Amino acid sequence: MFSPEGPSLRELAVQALSSVEHGYDLLAPKFDHTPFRTPDDILESVAGALGRLGPVDDGLDLCCGTGAGMAVLARVCRRSVTGVDFSAGMLAEAARHGDSDGPRVHLVRSDARALPFAPAFDLVVSFGAFGHFLPRELPGLFRQVRAVLRPGGRFAFPVLAPPRPADPGFWMLLGFDAVMRVRNAVWRPPFVMYYRAFRLGVVLDGLGRAGFGAELHVLPEFGQRADGSPRARLVVARRLP
Repeated sequence: MFSPEGPSLRELAVQALSSVEHGYDLLAPKFDHTPFRTPDDILESVAGALGRLGPVDDGLDLCCGTGAGMAVLARVCRRSVTGVDFSAGMLAEAARHGDSDGPRVHLVRSDARALPFAPAFDLVVSFGAFGHFLPRELPGLFRQVRAVLRPGGRFAFPVLAPPRPADPGFWMLLGFDAVMRVRNAVWRPPFVMYYRAFRLGVVLDGLGRAGFGAELHVLPEFGQRADGSPRARLVVARRLP
């Protein structure tokens, strides 16, 4: 993260004391050189899984950031790919990284909780964005996604198995969330970014309540945990009538 290409500690501190929107505007030029960007191996695995489900016409990348997920959509969408994000800085980076080949590309600045689209998409994807939504916001977010999908359309996103208490990563994420809660208790505007707020059981229940039928697809490239459960899965939620 602290390579010449990535943000400095001071830049990260300034971002963390900003609003979510302004923080990402500041981070955007260096975002792809941070651990916050979805790793290429996850993007590649999801692209392969979506490809096995068959091509679609129009796709939407929810909270697209600098556009890494849009490249996944470009491999499975025949007609158009749209990226939506509320950070103008991130959208500017996505535009700079865009490829003129393949389906048409559109970038839209909007809050994911109030999407400005009719039911115009066959597939919506999202990568690493759910930590920016409080648990109470997820049902409304899922209803927004359903509203922009055509009948039978799908909402897909990867989920990684959370670390166990014996794993140092468990305590690192727990500590990060604790720091963010203290920060938001004493500083305004809040910066919503919690790694442990996205629980699969709650998410699947919320998808069902929003009018989706969800399936879990194992991403075999990431192997299994000691108990035999997969390390990574793809949630594929189909819009019900």
